[in-house]
Amino acid sequence: MALCEAVACGSALVWPRVLLFGDSITQFSFQQGGWGASLADKLVRKCDVLNRGFSGYNTRWAKIILPRLIRKGNSLDNPVAVTIFFGANDCALKAVPPRRHELRPFVNMHRPRHRPQQTCMWLKRPRSSRTDENPKQHIPLEEYVANLRSMVGYLRSVGVPEGRLVLITPPPLCEAAWEQECLRQGCKLNRLNLVVGEYARACLQVAQDCGIDALDLWTLMQKDSQDFSSYLSDGLHLSPKGNEFLFSHLWPLIEKKVSSLPLLLPYWRDIAEAKPELSLLGDGDH
Repeated sequence: MALCEAVACGSALVWPRVLLFGDSITQFSFQQGGWGASLADKLVRKCDVLNRGFSGYNTRWAKIILPRLIRKGNSLDNPVAVTIFFGANDCALKAVPPRRHELRPFVNMHRPRHRPQQTCMWLKRPRSSRTDENPKQHIPLEEYVANLRSMVGYLRSVGVPEGRLVLITPPPLCEAAWEQECLRQGCKLNRLNLVVGEYARACLQVAQDCGIDALDLWTLMQKDSQDFSSYLSDGLHLSPKGNEFLFSHLWPLIEKKVSSLPLLLPYWRDIAEAKPELSLLGDGDH
């Protein structure tokens, strides 16, 4: 059969899609050993796994670009599963708390007939503007919740129901390692694990309220007070072990959403030898 005949006889193959939407932890997930790469390998010939991770992004920016990634009425844009994985940047501190060595004692110079006395009050030393705030990435907790709800609502409006979604909380933060990374970049520690936990719990609450599957990475990595530092490469982003950990917990949630999908195109041993077009120009299911 000539190629032009095959084009005329065969229907276009529509490859189902799984969309990974998130920040740098998603963007980096296609690196060697990454959780996104593992997912793509698991779903080969069933789904295309699309990496839509944007390093440094927060939910305020994510909700703006989401309609550019998925539009209503286009079957190619209708994914069978979507992960929403934000929070690691939203929880950046708007104002970085001072360390003890950055504080100076308050000295009362107005006590009559006495030498100036040092009190227990401590005042912050002035610091340069480049190191004491990270307002560009920081999103208040209430807005973070609203942004997640907004994205879930948008996906519902374009035909992606709650049953196809997975919300993933940010992982825990290893403050000691991340502080060293911050110092290398010329700034001070700009996140705290306690604050990350607040955003993780808020993410879980949104999932519960909306009836969506959730992966509580923040809690799982700290289960039984284990040392979670090995799951992180720099205190914030995932190490190879962390990628493996995430994939192992995410796959059961994704699997149930794609389990009914067939293998696309027949196994090579099953292709009709004399007339392969009989095997290859069907609907693609096998």
